[in-house]
Amino acid sequence: MTEHQSSKAAGTSKIRELFAMSYQPSAMSQRGFTLIELAIVLVIIGIIIGAVLKGQDLIDNARHKKLIAETKQWETLTWAYYDRKGRFPGDSDKNGIIDANVKADIQNAKFVNEPTVPLTIGSYSFYIFLGGNATDKRNAIVVCTTGDCNPTSVSDEELNYLISIDSSIDGVENKGTGIVRSGTGFTANSATWTVTGWTVDNSSGDWTSATKGLLYYFDKKP
Repeated sequence: MTEHQSSKAAGTSKIRELFAMSYQPSAMSQRGFTLIELAIVLVIIGIIIGAVLKGQDLIDNARHKKLIAETKQWETLTWAYYDRKGRFPGDSDKNGIIDANVKADIQNAKFVNEPTVPLTIGSYSFYIFLGGNATDKRNAIVVCTTGDCNPTSVSDEELNYLISIDSSIDGVENKGTGIVRSGTGFTANSATWTVTGWTVDNSSGDWTSATKGLLYYFDKKP
């Protein structure tokens, strides 16, 4: 072996030695995480989970407020129509009871912010109608979860949406007191946005699964 070959072989051997050393696990990686490091990781994970849950709460709260705002917008629109026409939408015979085509009247009025029916909030749909009851001689804004306002059942989350309207308008949750009541049966027409009859649960207490929809007596207190 020449002197040049010997030098080259020594250099190659040194490179291989350095390369092998660079891939040896460090003392840090060999010993794993310390308890302090694990604690820090757990704290960070906890913060992330807390932020996610808080964000979901904020989203849910915003959705409830959207339904409340839409319900109140219906009230504003109904009284605005009354100011223009001297009657409520759907009160074609001007007897003070809403029992005709609400949708046609509202659309013909050409309001800038015409309501959307149904209103989609998250994974839920809400139908907001107007109606009158000749027996009660009162009109109401009706909020329900199906087009006929007679769902087979109302989920807990859907019920919570209705409760939020009650709490916002009446200031307290109670299905049988105030101007917001629980309805257990309706005669509704989704094609005309009109409710022509209802059964009200006037018993004081918490809202229950018997609820089919909500009535908001906007013109006369019960």
